[in-house]
Amino acid sequence: MTETTQTKQRSFPSIEFTDSEAGALEFPSSQSRSYNYYKPAKLRATMYEDVTVDVQPDPDRHLSQGWIYGFGNGPGGYPKEWTAAKSSNWHAFLDPNEEWNQTIYRNNSAVVRQVDLGLQNAKRARAYDAWNPAWLKFVERNLGAWMHAENGLALHVFTSIQRSGPTNMINTAVAVNAAHKMRFAQDLALFNLDLSEADVPFDGSAHKEVWQSAPEWQPTREVVERLTAVGDWCELLFATNIVFEQLVGSLFRTELVMQIAARNGDYITPTIVGTGEHDYDRDLSYSRNLFRLLTRDAEFGESNKVLFGEWLALWVPRCLDAAHALQPIWSQPADKSVTFADSLDAAKQKFRSLLEDLGLDTPKELDQ
Repeated sequence: MTETTQTKQRSFPSIEFTDSEAGALEFPSSQSRSYNYYKPAKLRATMYEDVTVDVQPDPDRHLSQGWIYGFGNGPGGYPKEWTAAKSSNWHAFLDPNEEWNQTIYRNNSAVVRQVDLGLQNAKRARAYDAWNPAWLKFVERNLGAWMHAENGLALHVFTSIQRSGPTNMINTAVAVNAAHKMRFAQDLALFNLDLSEADVPFDGSAHKEVWQSAPEWQPTREVVERLTAVGDWCELLFATNIVFEQLVGSLFRTELVMQIAARNGDYITPTIVGTGEHDYDRDLSYSRNLFRLLTRDAEFGESNKVLFGEWLALWVPRCLDAAHALQPIWSQPADKSVTFADSLDAAKQKFRSLLEDLGLDTPKELDQ
């Protein structure tokens, strides 16, 4: 007798569209790729604004029931308490460079091609053979040491705070800043490798001992390591881009390396260091825009000025100590076309102009 088995029929409810699902509603701009949930800075919204403004949620603007997620220790989302600075509208900040995902890669790839072509041409022309021994030693020790400062700021300052800001516009700008620093540190590392492989007396490992032990670099190293321990993201951004980069970074890169490299027969180093200076010029632009908004805030501007004054009182002396400690390296190159006093005065003057633009008083330490 043959047994017959019957397959059990499963039934599923048919799909019913209620016109309440996402995308069901049609309205005049429903097919547009431009958005109108925010007010653009100008007459028409830019691509940067469309892909950054209001991408990061905010209970003050979108989430009527508060943050929909939180951390294990309590705070949810992007707490404004992560900085002592205050703003009546953090969303008013827009990056003047209008950096977003696509432009980050486009701009950095252009810089990488420029650096790569410079290094290739230098090797082809055997440009390093013409450098005098004193300049080779200067690059070996000091440019190699600066690579550690750039790498430390990239990994442990900007990368660590690139999601700490209360808006996507701030965090995107900081993330770009991290990418700039990381790429520049890598450019310096590749330059160091090229010189190590060239037929010139160059010790490619000397930079480690210089960064760890050389007396002239220890105050700079201390400031960088102190920066990595700051928890307030806004103070960290202020202390780095407004104070340290002005009094130490630009002092070394612009007022020393960029001024004397060509006089010592070196056209490669200014090409590479110039990309770092260009990066900082862009990063200073967004930083200036952010802190100017905070000092001019109708509700919190005066309290922010007091706070920034406290930060200046803390970080300016540390950075000036680091700057003064670097003075001996001004005498190392064979051609000394600039003096330390002139370089430091130039850096201080630029710093004063920046503080004036932000509406902040000049610290007394700057005039000593």
